[in-house]
Amino acid sequence: MTQPVKFGIIGTGAIAGQHAAAIKELPEAELVAVCSSSPERANQAEEKLGVKAYSNWEDFLAHPGMEAVSICTASGHHMEPAIKAAHAGKHILVEKPVEINLERAEMMIKACEDNGVKLGVVFQNRFNKDFIRLKEAVSQGELGKLLMGNAYIKWFRDKDYYASSQWKGTFKGDGGGALINQGIHTIDLLLDIMGDVEAVYGQVKTTLYDIEGEDLGTSVVNFKNGALGNITGGTALYPGYPERLEIFGTEGSVILEAGKIVEWNIRGQEPGQKVQKDQQKSGSADPMAIGHQLHLAQFKDMVEAIRNDRSPLVDGTTAKKALAVVLGIYQSSGEGQQVKVQS
Repeated sequence: MTQPVKFGIIGTGAIAGQHAAAIKELPEAELVAVCSSSPERANQAEEKLGVKAYSNWEDFLAHPGMEAVSICTASGHHMEPAIKAAHAGKHILVEKPVEINLERAEMMIKACEDNGVKLGVVFQNRFNKDFIRLKEAVSQGELGKLLMGNAYIKWFRDKDYYASSQWKGTFKGDGGGALINQGIHTIDLLLDIMGDVEAVYGQVKTTLYDIEGEDLGTSVVNFKNGALGNITGGTALYPGYPERLEIFGTEGSVILEAGKIVEWNIRGQEPGQKVQKDQQKSGSADPMAIGHQLHLAQFKDMVEAIRNDRSPLVDGTTAKKALAVVLGIYQSSGEGQQVKVQS
C-alpha cells in the first residue's frame, strides 16, 4: 500500500483548521507537524491537533519525513515560508491569493521551479461539481461564443472580523480588502471560464470600516476573447448575499450562486433544476460556513500531483492571473482610467 504524503501546516489561524480537517480526512495524506508564530500558539496548536508543533521554520522544515507543507499565514507573508520550504525540498500548497503582488508571487514560482517542487494554490471552488459541469458545457461549446461573464461577491463582515486580526484589511498583510481576500475566489472562477483579461476599468472605496483596503469595489472587464464583464465585491453589504457567477454566450446562459447552478438556460435544452436556497453554503456572512470538503478535494489533487509528477490543477502561474486582475482594478481606481492587466 502506498504511504500517505506527510504534510505540515505553517500558520494556525482559522483557515488552518480547514486544512487540518481535510488532511486528516484524506487517506492519502497525513498531518505530521504544524508551525505557529509563537511558542504559546504552537503549544495551543499541538494540544488541539495532536501533532508536533514548532515556532521556528527551520526546526519545522526539518521534521522527520515531512514531504509537503500548506501555508496558512497572512496573504502578504506567503513568500518567505514558501521559499524556505522550496529550498528544503518540500512541495507547497498555499492559501489564496498566492501573494499580494506579482513580484513576490513570481519569486515563489521560481523558487519552486528551481528546487523541483510542486506549487499549488488553494482555490477550492474549482472542485465544486456544479462549477465543473458549467466549465464542461462551455468547453464543449454548449453556450456558443462567450459574450459576457460577471462575478458578484456582495458579502458582509462585521467590525469584529477586522478587529480580530492585525493583518486583515491592511496593505502589508492582506494586500487590500474585499477583492483580494474574499472576492478573488469568484474572480478565479470567472477567469477559468472566460479566459484571460485584456483590461479593466475599476473603482474601489473604503466606506464602513477603518481599514486600509477596500470594502467596496467594482470594475468593467474586457476579456481577450472580446467578451465583456463585471466584477463587483464588498464586505460592507449587509447582511451578505451568496456569491454569484454569471456566464452568457450566444446560445444561452448559466448562473451559479454559492457554487450551485440556479439558472441553466441553453437553446434546445430543458432548463436545469433550480437549487433550493437552504442547500447553498456560502461565506457571505460567515467565513467559516464553507466547510472543508472542497479543501479535501484540493488536497487530493495535490497528493496526486506529487505522486504522478504533474502540475496541480491550480499552480502558481494559474493563480497569478486572478491576482493580476485585482491589482489591475486597484491601479485603475488610483489612476482613474482603464489599465491593461499584466499577464
